[in-house]
Amino acid sequence: MRGAKSAKWVAGAAIIALAATACGGGDKDDNGSKSAKGAVDPNGIFSVEVGEPQNPLQPANTMESNGSIVTDAIFSQLVDYDPAGKLEMINAESVDTKDSKLWTVKLKKDWKFHDGTPVTAESYVKAWNWAANITNAQTNASWFQGIKGYADVHPDGEGAKPKSDKMSGLKIVDDYTFTIELDAPLPYFAYKLGYTAFSPLPESFYADPKAAGEKPVGNGAYKFVSWDHKKQIKVVRNDDYKGLDKAKNGGVIFKNYTTLETAYEDLKSGNVDVLRQIAPKDLPVYRADLGDRAVSKPYSAIQTLGVAMYTKQWKNTDPKVLQGLSMAIDRDTITKTVLQGTREPATGWVAKGVLGYQPNVAGDVTKFDPAKAKALIKEGGGVPGNKIWIQFNADGGHKEWVEAVCNSITQATGVQCVGDSKADFQADLDARDAKQVKSFYRSGWVLDYPVNANFISDLFRTGAAGNNGFFSNKDLDKKIADADSAATLDESVKKYQEVEKDLVNYMPTIPLWYYKVNAGYSEKVQNVDYAQDGDPILTQVEVKK
Repeated sequence: MRGAKSAKWVAGAAIIALAATACGGGDKDDNGSKSAKGAVDPNGIFSVEVGEPQNPLQPANTMESNGSIVTDAIFSQLVDYDPAGKLEMINAESVDTKDSKLWTVKLKKDWKFHDGTPVTAESYVKAWNWAANITNAQTNASWFQGIKGYADVHPDGEGAKPKSDKMSGLKIVDDYTFTIELDAPLPYFAYKLGYTAFSPLPESFYADPKAAGEKPVGNGAYKFVSWDHKKQIKVVRNDDYKGLDKAKNGGVIFKNYTTLETAYEDLKSGNVDVLRQIAPKDLPVYRADLGDRAVSKPYSAIQTLGVAMYTKQWKNTDPKVLQGLSMAIDRDTITKTVLQGTREPATGWVAKGVLGYQPNVAGDVTKFDPAKAKALIKEGGGVPGNKIWIQFNADGGHKEWVEAVCNSITQATGVQCVGDSKADFQADLDARDAKQVKSFYRSGWVLDYPVNANFISDLFRTGAAGNNGFFSNKDLDKKIADADSAATLDESVKKYQEVEKDLVNYMPTIPLWYYKVNAGYSEKVQNVDYAQDGDPILTQVEVKK
C-alpha cells in the first residue's frame, strides 16, 4: 500500500490531524473497512470528486491537490513512504549516500513509460534539468535548489537567463544509475525524492511540453485517457506497471465539482463514488446518511491564514499585530461548532504525524485572549486601515469558517474583517501567484514528505515554491540553512524544531487547526482508504460487480 504521497496546497476545508481524537459521539476513526464486501469487477471504473487542476498535468508544475491526485496516479517516483513514514523504494532499486552530499541512485531495470519506452537514468536527469530551468517556468522549480549547478539553470533576478541547460550536480553513470551532488549535505534529501516534481519524463515530452501536459505520458499505475476541461479526467489501469501498488480496479474518472455540497448530493444518489471531503454544511449529517461508508480519519496537514507580506498593509508591520490577530481567533469554539469537532486547534506550524512535530510550540499566540489580542495590536502600531480580508476558494467549503474567524476577530478587537471569495481553487491560486491577495489567504498544506522541514523550509524560506506570502527574512534563512547542513537526520529535525519555536517572532502565517479526512464513498465500491496526505488510495479501491 502506498503511504504518504506528495504535499501540496489543499483545496478543501475538510481535511487533517494525525493522532487527533475522533469526531462526534465517541465514534472511532473509520477508513471504511467495515462496509459490506461484495464480488469484485477487476476492470471496474469508479469516480472521484475533484476540482479543475490549476496547470497542465506536468509533474513539476503541479502543487495543488486537484492536479496532484491525477499526476500521482499517472507518474511514480524513485521512492515513497509507508504509513509510518518509513522510506520505500519504488522506481529506485536503491538511494545511497555516505556523506548526505553525494547521492547514488540505482534504478529497477524493468520499468517502462506508458508509451513503451524504458525509464532510464536519463529519464530522470533530463526531466529534472528541464523542470529546474527558469525558462520553463515550472511552479516547483525551487525543489531542485540545493543540487549543484541549480543557480546556473535558475539564476536569481528578474529577466535573468540561464547560463546552462544542465545542473552540474547530476551525472549519468550508466543506463540505470545516476548521481546527485548537492551544494551542501542534506540529511533528509532522500525523502524529498518522493515528491511529484522529481518524476521522470519520456523523451516524447520535450517535443511539445504544453501538449504533454494536456495528454501526459507517465510511468505510474494508471495511464491517461482524456481530459474534458472542467468536467472530468479519465485514466485506466496500466497492466505493465512494475510498482508495489498495482491497481485493483480498471481505472478512475476524476469528476469536476464546483461545490462540495453538489458532490455530496451526487454521492448519495450514486453519481460519484469517492469523496475527498465533506462540506461543513453536511458534517452534522453525513455519518447518519452514509453509515459504514462515512470516513473520519487523521492525516498530516494544517490550515493557516497566509499573510501577503508584499502588501502595503504587512510589508513593514510589527509581528505583534499578527500575534494579536491570532489571539483574537476562538479556535476551540469554531472547531467545535462550525467545523463540528472535525478539526483540532493548531498550536504550531508543523502538522501532526510528521517527524519533529511538537505540541504547544506557539505558546500563548494560538490561545484565545481578546484583552491580550487588543493590547498586542495596539503595541504593534495597529492594523493598517483597521480592516483585513481573508481570501478563500468558494468551491472548497470555507465560507462558514472564514465568516466565523472574521466575526471572532472583529468582536475581540474591533478590526473589520471580511471574506474575499474566489470562484474556485484555480482562481484562488492564480491570485496568490500574481501577488493579488489583499491581506490574508486561506492556506492548507499537506505533507510532501514526513519531515518537519517540509512545513518550514518549503513554506517560509525565501524563494520557496510554497512561499505564496513571499515572506523573507535573512536571519530565518540562515537558521534554515544551518538545520539543512546538520550531520544527521535526527540533528536536522531537532534544529528545525528550534526554528519552529522561533516562528512566533516572525508570524509568517497564523496557525488555525489540524485536519482530518471527513469523507465518504458509494455502495458501488469497497476497500476505500486514505493515505497520510489525505487522498484516497486509488489503486486499492475495488469496484463491486
